[in-house]
Amino acid sequence: MYCYDHLGAYLVSPIPRADLGPETAPPASGRLFALVGGDPVLGRGSFKVTHPGQLTAAGQGLEALDASRLPQGEADQAVLAAIREGRLTAVNENRPGWEALLSAAPRGGKKRVNLLAIGDVGSTLLIGLKLLGGDVISSIGICDVSDKITARWEFEMGQINLPWDYDAFPDVEVVPAERLFDCDVFVFVASRGIPPVGSQVKDVRMAQFETNAAIVKQYARMARNASFQGLWCAVSDPVDPLAKTAYLESNRDENGVWDGRGLRPEQIQGFGLGVMNARAAYFAKRDPRLASFLTEGRSFGPHGTGLWIANSIDHYDEAISQELTHQTVTANLVMREIGFKPYVAPALSSGALSILLTLRGEWHCGSVFLDGVFMGCKNRYTPAGIETELLPHIPDPLFGHIQEAAAELKGIL
Repeated sequence: MYCYDHLGAYLVSPIPRADLGPETAPPASGRLFALVGGDPVLGRGSFKVTHPGQLTAAGQGLEALDASRLPQGEADQAVLAAIREGRLTAVNENRPGWEALLSAAPRGGKKRVNLLAIGDVGSTLLIGLKLLGGDVISSIGICDVSDKITARWEFEMGQINLPWDYDAFPDVEVVPAERLFDCDVFVFVASRGIPPVGSQVKDVRMAQFETNAAIVKQYARMARNASFQGLWCAVSDPVDPLAKTAYLESNRDENGVWDGRGLRPEQIQGFGLGVMNARAAYFAKRDPRLASFLTEGRSFGPHGTGLWIANSIDHYDEAISQELTHQTVTANLVMREIGFKPYVAPALSSGALSILLTLRGEWHCGSVFLDGVFMGCKNRYTPAGIETELLPHIPDPLFGHIQEAAAELKGIL
């Protein structure tokens, strides 16, 4: 590998690069960047490298989740040491503006969170962030089309306090739309056209795509115009296609032409898998046949059709996994049959709890950009970039389901 000191950062490349200046010795500590190729639109932007094979074209695809499917890749001892020590970041040099990542440093301290739309999901998510997020959230801004709704929730949240410890929870304030992106974390919970309880709509999530995508486009343009550098959290349904909508639309100019000057793919995450994982645990706790999920299981794919729950990675059982997946995917319909909208568990498990785990740099369930779609998997944010769990081996039938999920998502957008 060839190493260069470029714009104050150390970069490695598998081929000589005269455009990066004179070659230098790689550092024994500190961040190291690896230049990788990739599609400028559908390739990954930047990510933490956990295997040398992720420096190849396979690092852009689903194989990045499975060490047994990755090639060995070209890496010298200095690069292998950086991988072991968790300080190697891959950067797709085909994306416009990639050099800005070399000097971008994660901001420490508590984060400002702005929340768009305070309906059933938004208000429940807000309560979760308020009560549980004092260690990582400095304050929360709320915005809604209704001034009465925001006035109500600012008033309610301001009266939630511990006695004699009045700064334990983050303050909540109303923010106008023009200040929505004055924050570190933007949470999109806006939605229109949710099918009422008792309707005959079978795929409730996808029924909302067209109307919610139109809202996403509006705010994606605002994020672009504000040069937003924070995290965009997609919570509204259908989570995963809406995350991709935000990514694509923010990167188009006023004529609709792609220019790559909007949100980077790693700035966006879909928060829908958390509740699916929690629902699988609910059923696994109540049936001994499914209990292996509680200690060995994983969840992959979108929030809805295409999701796959694996009962175990090491002792994978197709029939058990299929049963657990079916129960998980249809759990929202069971709640509707009872007579209620299924929003409390999603708002907390996918929303508040998963977002807080993200801010703490802990492992959580969410959708990250892989293979040109936002794919749900276990991941976390680190100083070296977003890290997806690298499993030693994903059984062939399970990997096939992950591929099917990606194909289905590609068919939507």
